[in-house]
Amino acid sequence: MRWGHHPMKYTPPTANDLQMLREWLCLTQSEMADYVGVAGGQQWRKYTGGANPRQMSFHMLFYVAAQQVLAEDEMLRVFDQMRAIGAHVEP
Repeated sequence: MRWGHHPMKYTPPTANDLQMLREWLCLTQSEMADYVGVAGGQQWRKYTGGANPRQMSFHMLFYVAAQQVLAEDEMLRVFDQMRAIGAHVEP
């Protein structure tokens, strides 16, 4: 399936939205960092705190949402495709 080359309109979640997601998932800062694929709890906090929190990119949020809605076999198919493209992936 290809979506073509149509521009995607995206408005990232707010820092508060991301903090609420972490609380809903009952994850620590470090666990949430692993969940979204950033280096550690300090990196995660850059999305949820400070005077100018980082905005979550589309691809990061897509990965988070995929983990929540795709079955394990579907996620494994995605990882297989990533390997076919040339990546090294160990879930």
